Amino acid sequence: MSGSMTIGPDRWLAATLLVLLLAGCGTKQVLVQSEFPPPVMNKLPLTIGVWYDEEFANHEFFDEAAGRAETSWLVNTGQAQVQLWDTLLKGMFRDVVYMNGKPGPGQMNPVVDAVLLPAVDELQYAIPAHTNVKVYEIWMRYRLQLVTTGGIPIADWTMPAYGKTPTAFMQSDEGAVRLAAIVALRDAGAHFASTFTAIPDVAQWLASLPRAGEAADRRVRP
Repeated sequence: MSGSMTIGPDRWLAATLLVLLLAGCGTKQVLVQSEFPPPVMNKLPLTIGVWYDEEFANHEFFDEAAGRAETSWLVNTGQAQVQLWDTLLKGMFRDVVYMNGKPGPGQMNPVVDAVLLPAVDELQYAIPAHTNVKVYEIWMRYRLQLVTTGGIPIADWTMPAYGKTPTAFMQSDEGAVRLAAIVALRDAGAHFASTFTAIPDVAQWLASLPRAGEAADRRVRP
């Protein structure tokens, strides 16, 4: 299995420039795009804020080939990440508000019940060339933070996501990796929607709200 950690802000520009340098050097490039269905559930009676930082909104990972017999990969999931979480949050909460900046002391942001800060903590992938099995797989780990508009922590947790697709259904390696990423993103959405109110710190926060009884009892429909 081969994988790479999420590219940090200090490396994002350099990684982006690699697109131009490696385009003619056998690098396979994948732009992940898709439509994501909203969750089928009763909306929580909350106004949730969301902040996508630059790294998340432009998320990509680059895996350099170890030798001439292998291929480098550059996979961009940023656009799909934002589209997924936009659709997910609008289907889960009564109102969704985009923050003007990252929550923190002195930051002027709209008034909301809490702010969600999603981040891709780790991403790994495996392709037939790596595993000798004709299956394309992607593993993702999110770090999710729920904070006040002033940046005070409410909850902080990680969440896994997984997607795979057999080569039999694809015409190219790029297409197979793209579909595996889409399946992983949909898995992330389903996981978040079904477990959000069960996160201990989130449940405790919900119980402290005036609408706690109504909010905490909401569940995803079968």
